[in-house]
Amino acid sequence: MSEDVRLVAWVRGRVQGVGFRWFTRAKALEIGGLSGFALNLGDGRVQVVAEGAREGCEGLLEWLQSDDTPGRVDGVTEIWDTPRGGYDGFAIR
Repeated sequence: MSEDVRLVAWVRGRVQGVGFRWFTRAKALEIGGLSGFALNLGDGRVQVVAEGAREGCEGLLEWLQSDDTPGRVDGVTEIWDTPRGGYDGFAIR
C-alpha cells in the first residue's frame, strides 16, 4: 500500500502569465489521486501543494522539473511532509 505524503514546491523562472498553474492542475488530475493547489506568489514564483500517494507526488515533482512545462523553469525547491487534508480536488488559486 502506498504512503500518503504532502509535497510543497516553489517553482522559479518564467512561470507566471504562461498558463503554468492551469497545466499543473491538469497534470495533477492526469496523475490522479492528488489534491491541493497551484498559486502565483508575489515574487514571480508559483507554489504547488499536492497531497496523495508518494508515487503521484513524485510524478508531479518530476514534471515540474522537466522541460514539458509551459514557460521556463529555472529551479524547483521542495519539502516533504505528512498530509494535512482539507483540500477538495486540485485548485488554481
